[in-house]
Amino acid sequence: MPELQFFTGTMDSGKSTLALQTNHNHAARGRIGRIFTTHDRAGEAQISSRLGLTHEATEVNERFDFWRYVVGELTHGARIDYLICDEAQFYTGAQVEQLAKIVDELQIDVFAFGILSDFRTALFEGSRRLVELADRMNVLQVEALCWCGKRATHNARTVNGEMVTEGEVIVVGDVDGETPAEIAYEVLCRAHHRRRMTAARARAISMIAEPLPFA
Repeated sequence: MPELQFFTGTMDSGKSTLALQTNHNHAARGRIGRIFTTHDRAGEAQISSRLGLTHEATEVNERFDFWRYVVGELTHGARIDYLICDEAQFYTGAQVEQLAKIVDELQIDVFAFGILSDFRTALFEGSRRLVELADRMNVLQVEALCWCGKRATHNARTVNGEMVTEGEVIVVGDVDGETPAEIAYEVLCRAHHRRRMTAARARAISMIAEPLPFA
């Protein structure tokens, strides 16, 4: 039976990689699908993973109607067996409801991938609705790690190197951490998120605390 499945994890847990792998596996069995994403790090209409894999996708904005799109494709003779929906945390609640309707009324599988909570530790609108409606929710087993080595459970946003807990929910920023960026993201354990202790701040405190070597 077709299902609405939600795959979730923090940043660095391999969601986009799994989305691309899921598409590959189904396509290899002769199934035909459509890929959707929004606000991907690689730019518009692209789904990308940190392993370097990329694939063209349909960009979803807040006005996009999944039901109208799929019905339009089917009406014009296209075949659709499944949908891959990456960055689903950014979808609206109404769009998630459209995905559930596609599963129930058109018998098409939907595989959604996304982060549960934002940098404020609040659930994204799309993720909240997916938790409420999904037939199955799958927590990714690849654990992202905080700088301290513990399991990362929270996503942090930094502005000019300082962690913030207020601001616009959707802001695209740097995630590789290799070069300074005005807006960046980092995964932290709960304790260090509560203390606003990013890797950069921890390094700075460590350098201050180190005693000077004797001549």
